[in-house]
Amino acid sequence: MSALSDTAPRPKARGALAQSIADSLVVTKRNLIRMMRIPEMIIFGLIQPIMFVVLFSYVFGGSMQIGGSTSPEVYREFLMAGIFAQTVTFATAGAGAGIADDMHKGLIDRFRSLPMARGAVLTGRTLADLVQTALTVVVLVIVALLVGWRVHEGIPKALGAFALLLLLGYAFSWIGALIGLSVRTPEAATSGGLIWLFPVTFISNAFVDSSKLPSWLQPIAEWNPFSATVQACRELFGNPGVSPSDAWPMQHPVWASLLWSLLIIVVFRTLAVRKYRSATV
Repeated sequence: MSALSDTAPRPKARGALAQSIADSLVVTKRNLIRMMRIPEMIIFGLIQPIMFVVLFSYVFGGSMQIGGSTSPEVYREFLMAGIFAQTVTFATAGAGAGIADDMHKGLIDRFRSLPMARGAVLTGRTLADLVQTALTVVVLVIVALLVGWRVHEGIPKALGAFALLLLLGYAFSWIGALIGLSVRTPEAATSGGLIWLFPVTFISNAFVDSSKLPSWLQPIAEWNPFSATVQACRELFGNPGVSPSDAWPMQHPVWASLLWSLLIIVVFRTLAVRKYRSATV
């Protein structure tokens, strides 16, 4: 009897985990259906990264020096990892705005009245945003190939790079979720989601060689989680990279990208779920 009593709580724990996963998938499906019914969200989400590709490629392509070369073709290959990373991280603003909109309309309160896992609402939202981001990246890859970007290290490594990109986007979506829960309107969530993304993406190695930055900005750029993912993608794609650096994230960008993304997920998911519980009480 004692052995049975010792093992009794375990099936309940597994049942709770399974219920949480099922609830998260239901909310994910709900958000995906909602996105499909508002195609403007997807269209506008595609236009911005395409504009960045065209503008940076053809406006700045001949004036940027990468590895001693000012060739526009070299810069386009250097640029694309940064554009991919910027695209997945800018989805953060949409995630925050969507959650803030649900809060504003009282939808979160209705979800709370249902017998479902507390974290499922946020997990479902972030997973739906991840699917939308993946579709955006697919379209962006086609545009990148049209302007001359190529993969030189094979398909498996390229898929690994895209996996790191989506992991970073998913990690940043939890920051967006926390912002969405902390403000009162979707407009404030959009502004709050973008205001910190611009320095994160531009004080990095995404668009210029970080060694060209002022000396006091270089360490910030090299230890930026965004920079680690960009550098990892360049290595996995076989594209031109930045000048050699002694900073650990630049020496081991794949590991640095993975560790940064996992750390962000753990920290901000915990904070977002805690904020969700207090915000809906």
